[in-house]
Amino acid sequence: MNENNVHGENMGEKYNPKIRKLSKNPKNYGKPVKNDITVSESYTGPCGDTMNFFLKIDNDTIKLARFTTNGCACAKASASQTMMLIEGKTVEYAEILEPKDVDNALGGLPRDHKHCAELAIRTLRKALDRS
Repeated sequence: MNENNVHGENMGEKYNPKIRKLSKNPKNYGKPVKNDITVSESYTGPCGDTMNFFLKIDNDTIKLARFTTNGCACAKASASQTMMLIEGKTVEYAEILEPKDVDNALGGLPRDHKHCAELAIRTLRKALDRS
């Protein structure tokens, strides 16, 4: 497999180094054991990508944040970045995050993948609404 090809997607120069790195080696990826989950939520965007978020919340602090997705490189990077932004932070902090915060933290998603940050934030909000 070519190192610029992930899940059949040519990453070449289309994606910046941070997006390439997080899509190949995402942080906070994987479903934790059931006892470590306070809330889990899935959301499928109009593009057909689904994100699954798993959070452990204790005393209004997000102690653990994990995800899985069937999405593209940008979806995986967006979900990973969202988990990194919220883990260890308060629920109140997570509730005010916007897609632009994820986009900025990633160094800018390509124009045709901005919706991936929106998908991550919508999934997060659905999870927080259930907590």
